[in-house]
Amino acid sequence: MASSFVFGIAISILVLALSCSFGSAQQHIRAFFVFGDSLVDSGNNDFLATTARADAPPYGIDYPTHRPTGRFSNGLNIPDLISLELGLEPTLPYLSPLLVGEKLLVGANFASAGIGILNDTGFQFLHIIHIQKQFKLFQDYQKRLSAHIGGEGAKRVVNGALVLITLGGNDFVNNYYLVPYSARSRQFSLPDYVHYLISEYRKVLRKLYDLGGRRVLVTGTGPMGCVPAELALRRSTNGDCDIELQRAANLFNPQLVQMINGLNQEIGSNVFIAANAYQMHMDFVSNPRAYGFVTSKIACCGQGPYNGIGLCTPASNLCPNRDLYAFWDPFHPSERASRIIVQQILRGSQQYMHPMNLTTIMALDSRT
Repeated sequence: MASSFVFGIAISILVLALSCSFGSAQQHIRAFFVFGDSLVDSGNNDFLATTARADAPPYGIDYPTHRPTGRFSNGLNIPDLISLELGLEPTLPYLSPLLVGEKLLVGANFASAGIGILNDTGFQFLHIIHIQKQFKLFQDYQKRLSAHIGGEGAKRVVNGALVLITLGGNDFVNNYYLVPYSARSRQFSLPDYVHYLISEYRKVLRKLYDLGGRRVLVTGTGPMGCVPAELALRRSTNGDCDIELQRAANLFNPQLVQMINGLNQEIGSNVFIAANAYQMHMDFVSNPRAYGFVTSKIACCGQGPYNGIGLCTPASNLCPNRDLYAFWDPFHPSERASRIIVQQILRGSQQYMHPMNLTTIMALDSRT
């Protein structure tokens, strides 16, 4: 009888220990939320009536399933690679019917190809999820999560999450510079337009904070004048980057960092982390061979000069080895280039990540 009693206590202690261990593990699983454009869209646009889609081969040719997923990549994209590095499950597109139950705890990707800071950016793509609509979906997500784990639990998940937001490039290439004498270029000089974009982006980031974001990676624009699409469009004869688009990036990115610094000071905490996407790209754009690429001018998939005309389609030219190309299609980095970018997000110096890199963030946050 005594032995049965002791055995019962032992089992109770074991169950309690396992429960505590599981609870502790659950607390250390960090949700990940993604907002932005095609650089981080993991397939939301596949569920929309839009031309801004990556739902046909050869997109996804190097993804584990070797099938298109809606990512504008030959394989994994930047959010996937961040999740992989942090030991997290990849976030599902918010519009995916698979995002239910326990999957909600992983987070969600709200990004939509073609969007920008401004609501009129990407109008030509028809039905895309502009940033304010992404935030409405984020609020819907929080209601669904609250129904699943309770209001307090949902608040902890959201406040403890890592957030990535990528905006700005389309406000130039698919708005200000979309056509000669565009509406925005008639309304603003370039410096005034950049100032306007930054002021609007500040409102976006403040709204994200108000919705619960407490650790937010904010990427600047890449070297827009160097992508194969712009080399082709602007008829670069020697592969030199377009001066005007580079000027736009060089005006926008420093002001973005200044705005982030001011917002952090206002809040009293380093909520927003600036990722210098321009420099991360320029490292391999200016010296591709140092990073194992044969070219940073010609896209792997495309047609016309620099494979920079139109979209990547089944009829496009396709390189046999995607790892040798910095650009997968006319606008987007290859998976291998994205891996280089993510390494800088994780471990880069203050030249790349301000005020700290993601590894430092994770170490700091693990102590709280």
